Amino acid sequence: MDRPNYITPAGYAALRQEYEALFAGERPKLVDTIAWAAGNGDRSENGDYIYGRKRLREIDRRLGFLSKRMKAAKVVDPRAQEDRSRVWFGATVTIADEDDAHRTLTLVGDDEAEAGAGRVGWNSPIARALRGAAVGDLRRVVLPAGEREYEVLAIDYPGD
Repeated sequence: MDRPNYITPAGYAALRQEYEALFAGERPKLVDTIAWAAGNGDRSENGDYIYGRKRLREIDRRLGFLSKRMKAAKVVDPRAQEDRSRVWFGATVTIADEDDAHRTLTLVGDDEAEAGAGRVGWNSPIARALRGAAVGDLRRVVLPAGEREYEVLAIDYPGD
């Protein structure tokens, strides 16, 4: 990876929890089901066996992905940000566009981004544009729908 995988402590815990649930919970049960299905004879027409093997490959692929992401993770606690007057990782930012529509976004790691909940990934176009901004700054963002300009109205960090 050419850039760090920043993530909040809560985001890292969620990755870890998903990994543990798959590795210690779902995978062993599935292996037992596959072993049982394999013992039933012809595997070519055995739905439990075929589906089980397919699902096992999916789980193993997801475990590999989660493992790589956790190894590359750089856990950053937003409460420890030194310069709270500017937008950095973990900041909750209130912005307004040209139409005076307000949005509140929290800049989090790419693995914990969820746009519907207002959490945008650190490497998303809007987060890159907002990095280092102070209250009152105007920032241009190139989005798929076109270029937009946003004004930073407020910056907040956890623990403020």
